[in-house]
Amino acid sequence: MAAKNSTRDTVEDSSAAVPAARPASAGELPVRPGEDPWTPEEVAEARQGLAEDAQRLRAEIAASEDSLAGLMRDSGDGAGDDEADTGSKNITREHELALAANAREMLYQTEKALDRLATGTYGTCEVCGKPIGKARMQAFPRATLCVEDKQRQERRL
Repeated sequence: MAAKNSTRDTVEDSSAAVPAARPASAGELPVRPGEDPWTPEEVAEARQGLAEDAQRLRAEIAASEDSLAGLMRDSGDGAGDDEADTGSKNITREHELALAANAREMLYQTEKALDRLATGTYGTCEVCGKPIGKARMQAFPRATLCVEDKQRQERRL
């Protein structure tokens, strides 16, 4: 049994809520019984796919914000608009707001998945701590719950 050599290690351990970021190796990611372990290529593919999604979502958010800025700028006048014009502008604005909010949520989930990949917790259920399953993670790379806990969550809603 080894003791810690310095108080600095203790301070760093207690102040960090998340383990220090380090690339997860393929053998460290959890899999369900009967599944093949993650290969380095599969881990790299998951990381690249998530990074590309994050980049795409950032571009979508920027485009939505530009569109919203234009809609807000154009909606100030309103002179000569009838009720249908005003309603149409409101619906368009609400639609853009919903798209931007959805893209922000997806970006948050994507960045969270990238963080979990970096810390080696990718593929671990946030509720029970069991493996989510390699096949589920490949199908839905942002998954944070195993199938059983996701089903329980959906039944409660």
